[in-house]
Amino acid sequence: MFTRLLTAVFALLFLTIPADANSAKVKVPADTTLIILRHADRDGELLNKIGEQRAAALVDALDGIAIDVVYSPGIQRNLDTAVPLLEARGMEVTRISPTKAAEIMFSESAGKTIVWVGNKGNLRGIWEDIAAPGEPPLNYGDLFFVTAGADGQVQVERRHHGPKN
Repeated sequence: MFTRLLTAVFALLFLTIPADANSAKVKVPADTTLIILRHADRDGELLNKIGEQRAAALVDALDGIAIDVVYSPGIQRNLDTAVPLLEARGMEVTRISPTKAAEIMFSESAGKTIVWVGNKGNLRGIWEDIAAPGEPPLNYGDLFFVTAGADGQVQVERRHHGPKN
């Protein structure tokens, strides 16, 4: 009984410790903004009607924000989510493997504003690699802005786009 209680207390303490920039496998470079989101709502592998609306709403959600590059793995639902934004901006997606995605994005695009359209698995991987606080953007419509403070600590501004879930 005591062992279980002690284990629970240690687990609780561990969960309340803020993310430490020194524990990150990949540092968020200074003057870099990562806008990170999950693909829009889907049925099977393709976006459904709500997903199409949400993908279109991404254009308005990012209106007025200069974007330098949009990254995504080659998963169709991710690419379809990015299409309205890419068309509105006259851009193309840069496809990269989700393996080491944070490392690749930050080495290629340090000092820029980056958009990553991903899915649950690679969003978690990026989140862990950069030691971001809290949960990654796993819900449809989550739109998180990630930067590093002057102290190197990862900061996250949580926003939403598209229809409410």
